[in-house]
Amino acid sequence: MATYCIGDIQGCYAEFATLLRKIHFDPQHDKLWLTGDLVNRGPDSLNVLRLVKSFGQRAITILGNHDLHLLAIDRGAIKAKPHDTLNDILTAPDRDELCTWLRQQPLLHHDANLGYTMVHAGLPPQWDLATALQRAAEVETILRSECYADFFAHMYGDQPNGWSDRLTGWERLRMITNYFTRLRFCDEHGNLELINKGKPNTPPPGFLPWFKWPQRANKNLKILFGHWAALEGRTDESNVFALDTGCVWGKCLTAMRLEDGKLFNVSCTKKTAIGF
Repeated sequence: MATYCIGDIQGCYAEFATLLRKIHFDPQHDKLWLTGDLVNRGPDSLNVLRLVKSFGQRAITILGNHDLHLLAIDRGAIKAKPHDTLNDILTAPDRDELCTWLRQQPLLHHDANLGYTMVHAGLPPQWDLATALQRAAEVETILRSECYADFFAHMYGDQPNGWSDRLTGWERLRMITNYFTRLRFCDEHGNLELINKGKPNTPPPGFLPWFKWPQRANKNLKILFGHWAALEGRTDESNVFALDTGCVWGKCLTAMRLEDGKLFNVSCTKKTAIGF
């Protein structure tokens, strides 16, 4: 039995299926971890969702910003953007079943036996594992409740841009969501810089990639994450693993076998890549 973690798929079904064949994934014996952003921008988000859902408990996926975006569109909280490629899901006969399933997925997954923690974007410097689990549960609880449509109506926004224990209501839930699904650069106190999406070696003044703050409370964790394709799979940190390697942008889709750290990847096809 092996456990494989795969970076952001974003509707790249053909590459996802090819990568599963390459690693000889056996859903009867192996486990699959997915860093979120299953959908959007790639050509076949519907079949990605259907396949992952079919694996049942053998696959663990966390929610990324594009997954939440789909759910917000599904509930009418926002209209689809011109570059979204979600219409195959929104017109599918199993739309409700798929979106209900997706809404039940967590924002963070931790496995004490394997010694890995998986998030979509990152963790702010001031949160240790126990705090991160508590904060994730706050959002997960409302997503799984009858009030989930209200959450999507208040989810979007860049404010507040930093954490305070005094935050309440929708601002608190929005801040938690932005940390888990949008974080790249932050200052030492966890204040967000949400504009810059580029290389980590050119941070805005006063900011660093979230995993570069030396005193961060989660430094002891082995963290798997996606979201930041510009990293090209490199963090230069021995226990922080960037797995979004930009398949949808014409690069590759990557899997990491957690038992030994071995990497596997497949190249993007021109049919998938944005811009072709």
